[in-house]
Amino acid sequence: MSRTPAGETRRRVLAFVRERILAGAPPTTREVQEHLGFAAVQSARQHLEALVAEGKLSKQPGRARGYRLPAGTSAVARPVPILGRVAAGKLSEAFEAPDGWLAVEGRPDQETLFALTVRGESMTGAGILPGDLVVVRRQERAPDGAIVVALVGGEATVKRLRLRARRVELHAENPAFAPIVPGAGSDVRILGQVVEVRRRLG
Repeated sequence: MSRTPAGETRRRVLAFVRERILAGAPPTTREVQEHLGFAAVQSARQHLEALVAEGKLSKQPGRARGYRLPAGTSAVARPVPILGRVAAGKLSEAFEAPDGWLAVEGRPDQETLFALTVRGESMTGAGILPGDLVVVRRQERAPDGAIVVALVGGEATVKRLRLRARRVELHAENPAFAPIVPGAGSDVRILGQVVEVRRRLG
């Protein structure tokens, strides 16, 4: 089995630590070890020390949860709530199941954002895979061609929006899935537009 390059492993360490810091719970070295699957805690410590030396993290001496983002970086990133799951396939009943926080940087609309975990394969052609996190901006309207999270008769789905005369259609990005064409009088509501996709590795 090929070995993960050190640079990629260190990037994953930084991403995990950054996400935890922005959620208000900086991790311990042992938590980094467990999350990344290192055999020894020393491996996690070496990556963390290297990130401090590179200026990507700072460390308060004598504190187990002493890792911080360098001055000037935390102000541009905010935690966004992960509210639950959304179907990218057949429609499934909409629900919210809060599942932590996701760090999102550099967006003026951060107060309107939330994230959802994708289930299903209907949007693979748009690069949205099962298990991905979609970052969604709350809004009731979206332009033709936008990828949206929509509520159809109480069921939530993520699809590409197509505006046809006076009708709304929700199209998959996978030829195995037919478009959703709500009938006259159907209750269709756009919850928001997808603005970012995140993929967790490992």
